[in-house]
Amino acid sequence: MDRHKQQIKRDRQDLKRRAINSQNKSKMRTLIKSVLQSESKSDAEKHYASAVSFIDKMASKNVIHKNNAARQKSKITSYLNTLK
Repeated sequence: MDRHKQQIKRDRQDLKRRAINSQNKSKMRTLIKSVLQSESKSDAEKHYASAVSFIDKMASKNVIHKNNAARQKSKITSYLNTLK
């Protein structure tokens, strides 16, 4: 297989981006889980702000689809509204 310098660089960049995206998705799932596992409303609100912010960042960078971001935000918002 013919390997050009440009393709070698592209492969290197793709691996780097894939690792970063994977870490960010994992962090996003952890933030969502922290909201959903909160027992008190005040505790959940602290986690909620950072989770929503991070979800929006991932959607704007096209790491996740905008509808996926909306669905995740809706899920944690509805949970937050059920807490007393």
